[in-house]
Amino acid sequence: MANPTLRQRQLAHRLRELRQQAGMNIAEVAEHLLCSAAKISRIETAQRRVSLRDVRDLCKLYGVPDAAELMALAKDAREQGWWQQGEGIDIGPLIGLENEAVSITEYETTTIPGLLQTEDYARAVISRFVPRIDAALLTRQAEVRMRRQELLRRARPPRYWVLLDESALHRHIGGARVMEEQLARLRQAADLPHVTIQVIPFTVGAHMGFDSAFMLLEFDEEAGLSDTVFMETIAGHIFQEKPSHLARFREVLDHLRAFALSPDESALCIERQVAHFAAIRP
Repeated sequence: MANPTLRQRQLAHRLRELRQQAGMNIAEVAEHLLCSAAKISRIETAQRRVSLRDVRDLCKLYGVPDAAELMALAKDAREQGWWQQGEGIDIGPLIGLENEAVSITEYETTTIPGLLQTEDYARAVISRFVPRIDAALLTRQAEVRMRRQELLRRARPPRYWVLLDESALHRHIGGARVMEEQLARLRQAADLPHVTIQVIPFTVGAHMGFDSAFMLLEFDEEAGLSDTVFMETIAGHIFQEKPSHLARFREVLDHLRAFALSPDESALCIERQVAHFAAIRP
């Protein structure tokens, strides 16, 4: 089945291109369609699913002679991916993008990244982040996090580069046994040919990414998608696509790589923490 997230973003990109080629601004389009400018903006940034009627009306307004391709994209975008089947999963757009990315670079400041978590560690993180979470929803969210990891085991996985603050290796989440198993998993992942893990040691002190964890997802040209930065905050999820914003995040990643331990040094750092938690577990 077509990836609905991919199709929605491809459709948004095409509709934005058509508007620009027609020499119209968002306010003019909204006036013609008798709707708000905010609606058109959300359609063009893939924040809103576009109806078949809207696609038809937009194609007519932009003078598109054959709207069959765009109508097909709109239909595919309205299908559900596996991550959209069920309640309580609010990172569907991210999962859809992860599945299409050719490269994922993640900087994490406090916890092990979700794509490398064990189920026990994931449950401990989620339950502490949402203390009153329903047991069934906790199980659902942990299962989704585990299924996300399948992309690293597929035949053609994305290139995955992790820059991890050393604090994530020391923070006790779920107890010593959970931490020992989690860090052992992290160390094993570092041996995969498509995975690179670098630890940013405490000795670096303050740096450009000090308080802003984020993920950079990059796509090949055929996907028709813009490279995207994803950030998860208490206030909600943020997606950044503007070239100027992406340039800033890439600068931060270059800065972090320069100060991080090498992959081999990082592996030794992780191994020391595995041994530490093994020694203190009950």
